Amino acid sequence: MTSVRVDEESASIIVSGVGARPDWAVLEGPRARVEAKLTGRGKTWRALFVLRAARWGGPELPLPSGSYRLAIAGVDLAAENTAVDALLPSLLVTVRGDDVTISPPIDPRLASADGQRTLEARYGWQAGATENAVFFESFYGFSTGCNPQALDREIARRAPEITRYWSVTDYSVPVPEGAVAVVEGSAQWWRARSESRLLIVNDWLRRRYVRKKGQRVLQTWHGTPLKRLALHRPGFDPRRMVAVIRESRRWDILLAQNAYAARILQKAYAFFRRTLWVEGYPRNDVLVTGTADGTAAAVRQSLGIGAEERVVMYAPTWRDDRTEIVDFIDLEKLARDTDAVVLVRGHSRTLTHGKDQSGARVIDVTGFSDTSLLLLIADALITDYSSVMFDFSVTGRPLYFLVPDLEHYRGELRGFYFDLSERAPGPLVSTQNELTEALNDPAVSQNFAQKYAAWRAQFNSLDDGQAASRVVDRLFDQGYLRR
Repeated sequence: MTSVRVDEESASIIVSGVGARPDWAVLEGPRARVEAKLTGRGKTWRALFVLRAARWGGPELPLPSGSYRLAIAGVDLAAENTAVDALLPSLLVTVRGDDVTISPPIDPRLASADGQRTLEARYGWQAGATENAVFFESFYGFSTGCNPQALDREIARRAPEITRYWSVTDYSVPVPEGAVAVVEGSAQWWRARSESRLLIVNDWLRRRYVRKKGQRVLQTWHGTPLKRLALHRPGFDPRRMVAVIRESRRWDILLAQNAYAARILQKAYAFFRRTLWVEGYPRNDVLVTGTADGTAAAVRQSLGIGAEERVVMYAPTWRDDRTEIVDFIDLEKLARDTDAVVLVRGHSRTLTHGKDQSGARVIDVTGFSDTSLLLLIADALITDYSSVMFDFSVTGRPLYFLVPDLEHYRGELRGFYFDLSERAPGPLVSTQNELTEALNDPAVSQNFAQKYAAWRAQFNSLDDGQAASRVVDRLFDQGYLRR
């Protein structure tokens, strides 16, 4: 017979039982795993699962939301009639037998449909824009990276008195130093979204957005597009057209990495008529400055990678016809055949699907908050149709394109704005063997040098390490930020 309870003070699940102490006990989810601290001297035992974890040398944070399984050696928790619910300051815990659900720490009454309608209605009629604050959101709150993070750092450096709110899905998402985390859907989130004078986001605002007098929105977007987006996606869908037009009218400023991206984004988003800034991408500043200032060495150390080890990063985009990361590579074999540490980075849309991949010299960094820091330490990048190609080329390091589904993706799923096979600054391959051969061929860089130079001239001319500074200059000059 076992008992299960949640200790609010220590934010832990405690399982107690009679008999010899079990050999092991784990709480495991798709993106996190906690081993219990086991105590007991033969007659009774106790397993304590701390609902926090530290990753990549960062601080201990609450576990990410999701479904977990409690497993204890020799104990059938599924057979136990356990029902425990606990709302803690950092998370909401539900235990049913061996099933554990961790959710954001929002009172269930407010998290309900009626509760959210009430908070949304209050947000709608509030005057807003009364606080000298910036509201940041990156990839719907699943991370705090990308362009918003780079702008956060520059604003914090210049005007630390400005309050910086970060929208997060839960408290497992680390926010920049000095920033205030607000969990999406909470009363604090709705208030911060209303009262901040400036919103800086890299994707759609979602939910109902009501423009407050004096409030402005900077849409940084999240990449130079190869694949068609918004109104340019295949197939006519009137609902999508209405949604795109409505969304684009919410933005006051649209940031583009280069002139090519500016033309595409302006047309794809209903001929965007407001302010368009072409300043390079703030998220890429670190790719220019990060080696000299020691950032690259610190990132390698946090991931447990030696200074001289070769790092190959695999970062495919998501697919409209599947939820999990594509499985075109045997990652452990790739690490072995290229004598490299392989970082695998799933798209933000695959974060809540599947689970972390593992293997000898394989590190799943899908949950790592800032992609730019991973690109900084990568000696080579493997991608497919992801806009990460336009960022990594800032480094001048080798790019490889694994595209076994090229015809399907180009012809049916999305379509491209230009012919990748004609202009790619690296080889397009269809199999892992071809990829391995290319990665181990020192002549590849020389063979693609001319295309690489042309690529950088078109797409990276403004990625000079000063993009965040230029954008923040304009925000202050035009009154969007105030000291």
